[in-house]
Amino acid sequence: MILKKIIFFLVFFCFVFTSKSQLITNYTVADGLITDFIECIDIDINNNVWIGTSQGIQKFDGVNWLNYNTSNISQILSDNIKDIYCASNGDIWVGTDFGVNRYDGINWYSYTTTNSDLISNQIKSIDEDLTSGLIWFGTNLGASSFDMSSWTSYSNNDLHWSGVSSVSFDNQGGIWFGHLYGGLTYYDGINFNKIDTSNGLLSQNVTDLRIDNLGNKWVGTGGGISILDNQNLISQNYTRMYILPPPDTLNPVVEIDIGSNGNVWVAIYVGYLAEGGVAYFDGVDWQDFDISDGLIGPNIRGIAIDIYNNAWVATSTGISKISLSISSTNNLFINPFAIFPNPSTGEYFFSSSVEISDISLYNSFGMKILTLNPNASKINLKKFSPGIYYVLFRNEEKTYRKKIIKI
Repeated sequence: MILKKIIFFLVFFCFVFTSKSQLITNYTVADGLITDFIECIDIDINNNVWIGTSQGIQKFDGVNWLNYNTSNISQILSDNIKDIYCASNGDIWVGTDFGVNRYDGINWYSYTTTNSDLISNQIKSIDEDLTSGLIWFGTNLGASSFDMSSWTSYSNNDLHWSGVSSVSFDNQGGIWFGHLYGGLTYYDGINFNKIDTSNGLLSQNVTDLRIDNLGNKWVGTGGGISILDNQNLISQNYTRMYILPPPDTLNPVVEIDIGSNGNVWVAIYVGYLAEGGVAYFDGVDWQDFDISDGLIGPNIRGIAIDIYNNAWVATSTGISKISLSISSTNNLFINPFAIFPNPSTGEYFFSSSVEISDISLYNSFGMKILTLNPNASKINLKKFSPGIYYVLFRNEEKTYRKKIIKI
């Protein structure tokens, strides 16, 4: 028995201290948000966080919140913000269903199909070609680029699908267009080339696209992530960055961002399960986070990485900031419980760095199905059906929740 306890301790020690530590800081209306339902998020060149909501725009400098909406800025086209992009020159671009706004730090400007050659007012994405300085707008009818004086647009006469969800730029001068229902269009300066499921893409439903420093194209789809190499061939498909129980293994991607350290972050939400989370790839493995780790909510709306490689996660219930390195203790969530292996076919080990007064197991419908001894160090689910379960650890001060998956 003593030997078993020593082995268990060593296994737990190795598990805890070889996994990355993180802090999660949550922000809601109580902290200054104008609404908890966040539509989009981005970070400017000064590391300010810009937030798009259904009630306007907010800027957060880490202490203060500034609000911009139709009630105090007459040039803002709509309070229902669809996308927000912080340009390399400091300008803030805001997409709505009624056109585009630009804020240069002093003045607000508006661009619509009425006063410009923007191809459509229904903005789906805003991106920047850092080489040329062009700002690109993905819309329901195609894409437009703007050099601050003239516009160039591409529709389904050029693209392989009219609706554009994302635009990105490779290191060879190529332009990549993601389509919500039509895969990818790659423009090499001469030809518009189609890449879709017939080429190995996971899904025709492309939701986002990012290109890393090595020229790899990370394509977010309704079925996960496909990676194209420098030869524009599919080199890898990932369908399970965020762990779900079988048969729900596919990860619909909401948004992708890449940190300066090369970590690729992915926002994931499965609508029919009302389950979501975020995951990052460090070049070797995927690590995921959800509400059981302290994330503010499961309905993930977007993600942005700041200059310190913190991940800011937009949800329908607020914003979470994930810091992989410990540097602050303000308003943070640290889950003191570890459970492994997870997923498992039935047996899980756990331990805690705090006192426990009660341990309970709940199914995905919120029903308590098991009560454990607070001194227990393992749980056996072999008699239960595969699926998602939640272990609640309680003490006199708090209740902590950890998600476990039975396969």
